[in-house]
Amino acid sequence: MNRNVCKLKQMIVFICCVIMVSCKTEKPTIQEAGYQVMTVKPAARTLLNMYSATIRGRQDIEIYPQVGGFLTQLCVQEGEQVKKGQTLFIIDQVGYRAALQTAEANVAVAEAQLATAQLTYASKQELFKQNVVSEFDLSTAKNALLAAEAQLAQMKAQEVNARNNLSYTVVKSPVDGVVGTLPYRVGTLVGSAMSEPLTTVSDNSDMYVYFSMTENQLLNLIRQYGSKEEALKNMPEINLQLTDKSAYSEKGKIESISGVINRTTGTVSLRAIFPNPDELLHSGGTGNVMIPSEQNGCIVIPQAAAFEIQDKSFVYKVVDGKAQSTPVRVTRVNGGKEYIVTEGLGEGDIIVTEGVGLLREGTPIKAKQN
Repeated sequence: MNRNVCKLKQMIVFICCVIMVSCKTEKPTIQEAGYQVMTVKPAARTLLNMYSATIRGRQDIEIYPQVGGFLTQLCVQEGEQVKKGQTLFIIDQVGYRAALQTAEANVAVAEAQLATAQLTYASKQELFKQNVVSEFDLSTAKNALLAAEAQLAQMKAQEVNARNNLSYTVVKSPVDGVVGTLPYRVGTLVGSAMSEPLTTVSDNSDMYVYFSMTENQLLNLIRQYGSKEEALKNMPEINLQLTDKSAYSEKGKIESISGVINRTTGTVSLRAIFPNPDELLHSGGTGNVMIPSEQNGCIVIPQAAAFEIQDKSFVYKVVDGKAQSTPVRVTRVNGGKEYIVTEGLGEGDIIVTEGVGLLREGTPIKAKQN
């Protein structure tokens, strides 16, 4: 009996302990994680608008022979730097030297004939004064003199032509520049009617960079500066990105804007000039022109604040303390570290700027204390 009473007491004590422990246990609270947030406000940034470009030498001069013949000498190598007036090629001169000698001999004959005609005419004048010869004889002598003068002029013109033809056998560079490819070798028959030039000499001291922009972009440019002329005067220096994605060290300047819009492409052509002191740029190359554009009063957010789903960009706005996904249209700036939001956000909006990849729609947001 006493044993049963003891067991009952022990059970009552155990139940009381359990009840006391359960009363002290509190329901766990949900801890809201802290997130870095920002309030959207207007800012100023510089955009780099990129355009595909082609590179040309300041002068790309195709060298064609002015006379025909066999190439006897190649005086330069491909890629060689040449000066204005430097000999590039020599064409067989034998026939042209002979033609010049013939022309010189013809001039000498014409000069002798002229001298004879002058003496004859002078003699006829004296005889006419003495009534020894008739007026017809005098006129005939005068006409012979005039014919001799004309013959001499003709022979001298042929001599000049022959001398020029001989000089054309020595093909010289018209400008300072760099020699291009040499498709012809010694012994090749060349002429002025050939389809491919002997070579191209490119003046690479400064390089022309050609690119195009759309009609709308041109209109925006004109509105920004007031006119094309003012745009050319006041536009900032531009940058050039090379094909390996590196930035060219020299700055360029836009020199001209075409006044005609291409009907097929709807674009207008522009030309910029870049110095080329290290000869890093070559005629025929390509790259990308980057034109800076100042944007004032734009919405700027860090790249980490945006995420992409199926090529569309989103941010999480904080609405009533919770995350709400919002589609936005963005433009990369500052090397891709920031976005300019062109649509989807307004001044005063609060967005989450970190950990957006782990958020879900409706997640409670508590601003992180800095």
